[in-house]
Amino acid sequence: MDFLLKIWRQESFEATGRFVDYLVYDISEDTSFLEMLDQLNEALILKGEDPVAFDHDCREGICGHCGMVINGRAHGPLSNTTTCTLHMRSFKHGDTIYIEPFRANSFPVKKDLRVDRSALDHIIQAGGYITVRTGQAPEANSILIPTETVEEAFDAAACIGCGACVASCKNASAALFTAAKIVHLAKLPQGQPEHRERTHKMVQKMDELGFGACSNTGACEVECPQSISIGHIAQMNKAFWKG
Repeated sequence: MDFLLKIWRQESFEATGRFVDYLVYDISEDTSFLEMLDQLNEALILKGEDPVAFDHDCREGICGHCGMVINGRAHGPLSNTTTCTLHMRSFKHGDTIYIEPFRANSFPVKKDLRVDRSALDHIIQAGGYITVRTGQAPEANSILIPTETVEEAFDAAACIGCGACVASCKNASAALFTAAKIVHLAKLPQGQPEHRERTHKMVQKMDELGFGACSNTGACEVECPQSISIGHIAQMNKAFWKG
C-alpha cells in the first residue's frame, strides 16, 4: 500500500510549524501506524534528513505515550484505540493521511508530533497521597467492597493518561482525565478521608494549568482508548460543589 503523508513539522515550541509531504511505498496492511512512521524515518535518515519526532514507548496500548491526531481524530479513525495499536489496514491504498500533534494550550509542542503532557502529571501531584496507614497488605476479603463499586473504580483506574480526551475536546478540557484519577480513589475506602480535599486541589490545578471547561459533548469518551465513562465527570463535579 502507498500513502501520501502530510506531517506537521515544527522544530520547537517557539518555531513556526508547517505540514510537509512524504510518500511511503509498499507498506503492508498489517504494519502498525508507528511502524509505518519508523519506515519513513529510516528512509529520511538514509537521505541525511531529520527524522520525524513522535512519542512512543511500549507500543502495546498501555503506556499512553503515542499521542497524535490522525486525519482530525485523536489516535486515528478507530474509536477507543491507541495510535500504536492502529494498523494500516484501517486506511485505503493511495490515501492522504494528515498527522499532527495534540492541539491544546496546556500541551506545548516539543518537536514535530511530540508535545509536553507533564500538565497531567501536575494534576495528579496536586491530589497528593492517601494518609491511611495500611501496614502490611491485608487479606483481600477483609475489606468488603461491592462488585459494582469495584468495577466503577477499575473503570476509572484504567486511564493511561494519553491525553486523547484533551485533544478531542473543543475546549481542550482535562475533565475526563482528572475525574478518572479522582473517582478511582474515591470509590475505595482508603481514598475516602481526603476525597473532598483531593477533588478541590486537582480541579483547581486543572484550571490553573489552562485546561478548558467540560463541553459535555462526549467526544472524550469516544476517543478514550480505555472507554472511560463521562459519568465520572458528573461524580467529580458533584463532589466538587458538595465540598
